[in-house]
Amino acid sequence: MAEELAFSLDEYAYELPEELIAQEPIEPRDAARLMVVRRATGTFEHRVFRELPSLLDPGDLLVINDSRVLPARLFGKRKTGGNVEILLVQPLEGTTVWLALARPARKLQPGETIDVLPRESESVQPAPLRICERRTGGSVVVELSPSITARLEAYGHVPLPPYIRAPLRDPERYQTVYATHPGSVAAPTAGLHFTERLLAELRQRGIGITSLTLHVGIGTFKPIEVHDVRQHMMHAEWYRVPAETVARILEARRSGHRIVAVGTTAARTLESIHEALAQGAVRELTGWTDLYIYPGYQWRVVDALITNFHLPRSTLILLVSSFAGRELILRAYREAVRERYRFYSFGDAMLIL
Repeated sequence: MAEELAFSLDEYAYELPEELIAQEPIEPRDAARLMVVRRATGTFEHRVFRELPSLLDPGDLLVINDSRVLPARLFGKRKTGGNVEILLVQPLEGTTVWLALARPARKLQPGETIDVLPRESESVQPAPLRICERRTGGSVVVELSPSITARLEAYGHVPLPPYIRAPLRDPERYQTVYATHPGSVAAPTAGLHFTERLLAELRQRGIGITSLTLHVGIGTFKPIEVHDVRQHMMHAEWYRVPAETVARILEARRSGHRIVAVGTTAARTLESIHEALAQGAVRELTGWTDLYIYPGYQWRVVDALITNFHLPRSTLILLVSSFAGRELILRAYREAVRERYRFYSFGDAMLIL
């Protein structure tokens, strides 16, 4: 019997001890724990991520998100001497004009110039950033100087989530090993567990791996501020699915093999292109998606999902609840707390079959 759908935000909450929020990545990457959730039986298995090849079948197709996190967090000084923090969110005009979040946004004035400080090198001088427009909710439109756009890595910091308070010793640990195309403001964290060795083992077992790009925007993590989850609105994010990936997905489906999404970002992208896939034409697909997946959604492309453990009352826990059922997911989360799994971006993983 199908469970009754729940649309109250409070029905997607769970208790999490603060000490289970992972503050740093585990070494090596594939040593993370892996909870296997089987939808057909409602059962759990406790494994290690490096065991993934034995949990999938030859012919299954892993779809990864190869977006790379931008060093999008900038620190600067106002002419008055005050400190400013800018988080680049979305390009509006090429690489120079951006929508951004600012602190303290209410003090910034259109036309004002901020001196952005370099990360660490004494050979790099502060560079100007102009406030073009102030919008609601702490957002601003900014124009970057050519010196910043040409060397963003010299000025920008990797924007870690606010619940991670420990400094990150190696910024590459907040990137997947296959991160290629810069554009995200947060990592597609389900992919952080893969190593080159594990990818090679998957291929040797006959498990396919193909990539798409979805640049993760700040909207993915925007808190739900309505009681009825159906009233929440997602921000749009840009995606690109190469023709080769489309061809491999179509072939896997024709052959009766599973499409395994690595992360909620890959899952949302795949579900966003289901109509194009249904047409059967092999071509590159690009666009913007604001697809919001919550219980009641009919999944059309994704057969299995690799994901991390998500914040309560978030769009991401709604998505996995849509895929596996709210009651099963909340039971899995309670089990993960009892078993002392590590949660959130640097935490452990879940494989939903």
